[in-house]
Amino acid sequence: MSNIREVARLAGVSVATVSRTLKSPERVLAPTRERVMAAVEQAGYRPNLMAVQFRSRRTGNLVILVPTIANTFFARVISGAQQAAQAAGYRLLLCDTQGREELERQFAELVYAYQADGVIQLRAYDPFENTPADADLPPIVNACEVIKAGRYPTISLDNVAAAKAMTEHLIALGHRRIGLIKGSKNSPLTRDRLAGYEAALREADIVFDEALICHGNFSLEAGFAGANKMLALAERPSALFCENDEMAIGALKCIRQAGLRVPEDISLVGFDDIPMAAYCDPPLTTIAQPAETFGEKAVEMLIALIEKKPLAARHVTLPFELTLRNSTAIIGTVGER
Repeated sequence: MSNIREVARLAGVSVATVSRTLKSPERVLAPTRERVMAAVEQAGYRPNLMAVQFRSRRTGNLVILVPTIANTFFARVISGAQQAAQAAGYRLLLCDTQGREELERQFAELVYAYQADGVIQLRAYDPFENTPADADLPPIVNACEVIKAGRYPTISLDNVAAAKAMTEHLIALGHRRIGLIKGSKNSPLTRDRLAGYEAALREADIVFDEALICHGNFSLEAGFAGANKMLALAERPSALFCENDEMAIGALKCIRQAGLRVPEDISLVGFDDIPMAAYCDPPLTTIAQPAETFGEKAVEMLIALIEKKPLAARHVTLPFELTLRNSTAIIGTVGER
């Protein structure tokens, strides 16, 4: 059975143009309209007749595009979104995109196929970036990893300020060699958290050392590997800052396998405050961000767009909190290496 994407390919137009031609043919130039209708015939495409007949009605479905459901932070975002959607009488369609652009486009285009009313994107990628400027874009909200200078309403955290606050905390404890295990290379979160780390060092007159930077991908394995690399340095860091808690937990295992103690031998911090952070041994110092609120606010904003209600703000920044636990210590109190 053919679909709207096949029609778009045959006609040499975007999915949005095919959708507009089928819904409002009078708004499409005659040559384009004829090309699309010829492609419809060639492909044997039959749109959902019930949806076309009642296209003014809503499906009650919201699509949420998640880079990976295996990530604990995203699981909490989904939980908040699910509760908000259910409370508002909507259903949430969870789409695990694995960070693949093609999957993101396919799932987002459920709106054009009359199977959903709007999209929540949790990654810094615009699934409609190639859509013509004059096309009717579906309601979409970008949360967590936001598209810089994007055309969609956004919900984010000030990751620069949060990472700066965490680095300043370590500096206040006397640490000057602070290792940073970064997240995914292309993530704006990684870029912003690195910028906050660098700003704190600069203000404290600490020279930035590239040897103390390790590339990761927000996974447990990356945290273990990054810590292993840091511990192998001739002058190892006195503190490790991991850009999320999962990497910090991986780093904690590596540190212990090396026969070292946290925080007696090395301080360790993370980011996100996932539930496991409080149950580590020792409990993890981290940046708490309101994951469930990301999901709740994204759904509320998206429903407002769908129902054509005014937004209180198009770009919302949620608060963070520096959560201090037992994985950090003043260098002088535990013995300096």
